[in-house]
Amino acid sequence: MIKRILVATAVLLTLVAVIVFFLGTHWQRTEFGKLDFKAAILLKMRSALQEKAAPKVARLRADEASRGKSLQEHPMAVARIRDMEMPGGAGAIPLRVYTPSGNAPFPILLFFHGGGWVMGDLDSADSACRFLANTVLCVVVSVDYRLAPEHPFPAAIDDCYAALVWVHANGKTLDGDPGRIGVAGMSAGANLAAAAALMARDKAGPRISCQALAYPAVNLSALDTPSFRHFAEGYGLTSEMVDFFIRCYLFDETAGKNPYASPLLAGNFSKLPPAIVITAGFDVLHDEGREYAERLNAAGVNTVYSDYPTMIHGFLNMGKVFPEANAALSEIAAFAARTLRD
Repeated sequence: MIKRILVATAVLLTLVAVIVFFLGTHWQRTEFGKLDFKAAILLKMRSALQEKAAPKVARLRADEASRGKSLQEHPMAVARIRDMEMPGGAGAIPLRVYTPSGNAPFPILLFFHGGGWVMGDLDSADSACRFLANTVLCVVVSVDYRLAPEHPFPAAIDDCYAALVWVHANGKTLDGDPGRIGVAGMSAGANLAAAAALMARDKAGPRISCQALAYPAVNLSALDTPSFRHFAEGYGLTSEMVDFFIRCYLFDETAGKNPYASPLLAGNFSKLPPAIVITAGFDVLHDEGREYAERLNAAGVNTVYSDYPTMIHGFLNMGKVFPEANAALSEIAAFAARTLRD
């Protein structure tokens, strides 16, 4: 009897595996090319679980925190991690400082988490920051900037630039070298990193040695690229979600034309720090990220552009699912290690 049950269970599991394989293979095929197999399965699972109601900030924040912990790679051990605060124009700004093993002073990399300017925190960026601290051999300062809609534009970029100024003035107390500072971020965090680089150039400092931008949102005023239309629904980050985030972040439509909200509209891209721009092939933000890299390159900025054609938005935070997450983070780390020491 037990043997029959075991055989039946094995047959059932085999059938399920075969069905999942064939469905996954089918879901991979899109009119825009072949999606990564695991991404196709993940997207279908998300779609089945998501409510169709309009997104609510509290629910989004809770979902993001839960999903981030479940999909991130197991965190690396780092020699020293400190939670602290720095003074900001509207109150204290929380920071998390990651210091690797080795001989100080280290280069410094400011990291701005993603989350549509609405969600995300120091914990959501923790795995990536640990990886970068150990791999680049730099002090990583993760910035817990103010979130919308409670604090709309320009609160977030004001906090990020204030952190840049503070780290430049106080970097030595963090075992860092204030003469070698970079900025990095993912999605909305990449938007803030790009904006901080623009602001530092426009305000004549502090000097930034590099900027690392993973699937950046760089044009909040015109959501009309081919990738925005093609991947509007069914690929993780939807056009509806982007529109919701932007409405939370910008206090009015004219703010979207401010280059510190939409770096792609800066007009002048010269004298910006060397950049690496990472994009995902099945991402609404793909085309604007690629265009930003092209604008930087055309302006004479040392720019590395790397596209992951089968990936979806947010894949760098999905190391448990996608080996491409580690590959992309390694690209960023290699670029930062080189440019922070030039």
